[in-house]
Amino acid sequence: MTTGTRPPTARGRSRVRTYLPLAVAAWAVLEIWLLTVVADAAGGFTVLLLLAAGIVFGAAVIKRAGRRAFRNLTETLQRMPGQPGAAPEQAETPADSRGNGFLMLGGLLLMIPGIVSDVAGLALLVPAVRTRLGRYAERSLERRMRAASPGSFSDAFQQARIHRPDGKVVQGEVIRPDGGQQAPRPDEGPRPPLTP
Repeated sequence: MTTGTRPPTARGRSRVRTYLPLAVAAWAVLEIWLLTVVADAAGGFTVLLLLAAGIVFGAAVIKRAGRRAFRNLTETLQRMPGQPGAAPEQAETPADSRGNGFLMLGGLLLMIPGIVSDVAGLALLVPAVRTRLGRYAERSLERRMRAASPGSFSDAFQQARIHRPDGKVVQGEVIRPDGGQQAPRPDEGPRPPLTP
């Protein structure tokens, strides 16, 4: 006889996975309805021009943001210690180099056919909106990393970032709690240091 209760090990579906398909369907219906309203008011050719302009403008925004992100990555790699021409002190990233992800998302939303997605994409082109969304996303990520259980990937990353910010390798040997040592492999000799 089954009782209808879940076993304690089974996890239920999250709310996002439950309601996301319904939200996507409602968004698609709203976009189609708005396009038909605009087509009745301004004509079908106007809607076609709006959709084509959104695709072209969105592609230009994505291309510009991608170039900017690649330029910032190249500059960051050139400023790394040990690179030819590297500056002795690290400079802060300029304010215009932040927000490339939201800029690309805005371009993608402009490329998606529809009025609501175009309005959201145009809103993401405003620097103040991108800054606020970036701060919100950063706070949310920090909150989730703090709430992560000990021993998780984020905890290991945090420990590595705190204790070894320069990334240097410290040579040593492993001492096991039971007193036994790991036997060296016969094909290995002493290793040279990785950094000069």
